[in-house]
Amino acid sequence: MDYITLNPCEVFGNLKTDTTPAPIDGASWYKATEPGDGLIYRVPTGALGDPAHWLTLDVIAEGHNLVVFNLMLMEAGGREFGLTFSVLTECQTRLRLDPAAFSQNRWRFPREGSFLKPVCFGDVIDPALVTEIRLTIARKAEGAIRFCVTPITVSETAPERLAQPFLTKGPILDKLGQSTLHHWPEKTRTEDELIERLEKQSAGASSSSWPSDFSRWGGWKGLKFVSTGFFRTHHDDARWWLVDPDGHPFWSAGMDCVRADIESSVRGIETALEWQPEPGSDYAACIHTSELGDDPTTMVNYLGANLIRAFGPADWYGKWSEIVLAELRRLGFNTVANWSQWQIARDAEFPYVVPLDTCMPRSKMIFRDFPDVFAPEFGEDALEFASQLEKFAGDKALIGYFLMNEPTWGFAEQSPAEGMLLNTPSCATRSALADFLRERYSKDQLKAAWGIDVTFAEVAEGVWKHPFNERAKSDLNGFCTVMVERLFGTLSRACKEVDPHHMNLGMRYYTVPPDWAIAGLQGMFDVFSINCYKQCVPEDQVAAIVELLGIPVMVGEWHFGALDAGLPGSGIGHVRDQEARGQAYRCYVENAAAIPGCVGVHWFTMYDESPVGRFDGENWNTGFYDVCNRPYDPLCNAARASHERVYRVATGGAQPFSDWPKYLPLLFS
Repeated sequence: MDYITLNPCEVFGNLKTDTTPAPIDGASWYKATEPGDGLIYRVPTGALGDPAHWLTLDVIAEGHNLVVFNLMLMEAGGREFGLTFSVLTECQTRLRLDPAAFSQNRWRFPREGSFLKPVCFGDVIDPALVTEIRLTIARKAEGAIRFCVTPITVSETAPERLAQPFLTKGPILDKLGQSTLHHWPEKTRTEDELIERLEKQSAGASSSSWPSDFSRWGGWKGLKFVSTGFFRTHHDDARWWLVDPDGHPFWSAGMDCVRADIESSVRGIETALEWQPEPGSDYAACIHTSELGDDPTTMVNYLGANLIRAFGPADWYGKWSEIVLAELRRLGFNTVANWSQWQIARDAEFPYVVPLDTCMPRSKMIFRDFPDVFAPEFGEDALEFASQLEKFAGDKALIGYFLMNEPTWGFAEQSPAEGMLLNTPSCATRSALADFLRERYSKDQLKAAWGIDVTFAEVAEGVWKHPFNERAKSDLNGFCTVMVERLFGTLSRACKEVDPHHMNLGMRYYTVPPDWAIAGLQGMFDVFSINCYKQCVPEDQVAAIVELLGIPVMVGEWHFGALDAGLPGSGIGHVRDQEARGQAYRCYVENAAAIPGCVGVHWFTMYDESPVGRFDGENWNTGFYDVCNRPYDPLCNAARASHERVYRVATGGAQPFSDWPKYLPLLFS
């Protein structure tokens, strides 16, 4: 049989059925009021089994704010695989779950049309043992959400993509790149309004400046340390600092994604757009094909198109460069941070950081994006990786570089060593694991400790079928420390050989790493970077990292968003409105500056994301500016106020801002 159909057999939580006819064949309406409301599907024994099958369903969610679903596949023995995803509202969405996901060897799968940010979590499962599937509401905004969903289809082959989704209210993105489903006071109504704003910003660009006590690099004139001509770290017996090339203490207030683009991924949702640029037109620079693995997609840059409307196809980028650096100075930002078009900062001698491209063409990935670090090919890749720094060697404006961003192996419930055993039958790192265990155990001791009949040869090579007890997981975590040390040690040494002047800012882990990872990072970095989407930077965790590694901490990403500005999602941090975003900004920055071990925080992002979603589907109110280059004034004013006093806060001359906003439940991640 090529396919079977699974109908829901039970609702749970507060989910209610709705008998209104659905606009897509076979679908039924439901109304959810709380996270956790959902549907249960019973799975016949072996129905998803050998070989593993694809799952697909279609869904439409009403409203204008994102709803996040979890799809859970549950084995009779208790293991659970999860997929979290969201959808564009008022637009038909097709979920196609690739059976390759069940191994957990991949964290995120490509978005398809209005199927947004599909991310795996939970256990590695055997699909043949799955007896139940649950579709639940994971997170949502306030109020009830109505959605319709078709039965789940189980098929041996990949189902077709959805080419022309049903749109319940017509196009959902207007000509200027704004949502048609939302209504808010600051929405740009006409092209004339857009052009007038941009021309005014351009005319005023030359008059903007940093606070008067900033040095030429954005450091603080109130103190002076030894000048080396490059950015460096320094501890003055009271706290950690960065130091600018002229010797002034520097606390990095950064803006991520300083880019002249707000890209919308439009393949599969072309009919949801009121307008998109044509090749060969004045707007041709605003449309391109993005290669995401083996899955190319069309990207439309609506911010770029709006700049072309104001300044023409020849001058728009240069005008934007002048405007954006002027706006950063006006707001008191002193760092062009990650994911930015850093060339404009280099040319203007504006402090900046760069991310290195982690492409390793020779190395095999043994679990998600963890390379086979004991293979000789990894050493060759490390040398090529480091060569990216050659062009920066003498640049005083460069603060430093990030080795990578949020390695996806860090999001797994399995450790890298555990994931390697489950997914990679043969590699040099597995052989090294076997040697690591031989130093700890005899053959019989290994069997006793791990509670299974296993040999060192099985550890070194072969398809792994055994469970892991707590002793095995502890041993594997110990080897993970070795893996991490070899990964980052090899890359860091190669980078310092090419560029001894600039700081290695670390790996931008998505949070504070586990102990086994931190243990392998001694002596690797100049600054330890984390991404921290909490209400404030956790002082105790910063202090622990400083104590263990002897280096300061920088936050590479954080933000707060709201649902009052025409975007479907708030972002990760969530507050009520734009005024509250300003309060949240001040509390976060100033309380971080008061932490002796913290040397900077970088906001993600300069601009809001697209209402129809970027490459992975995020469509959040993360920006200081919207797609029409309108600033969020409460947030902008708050940033300037904090940046004017950040050095006094850092030196104890002023208390951090403490008018905390009300923080709302997290909606998206």
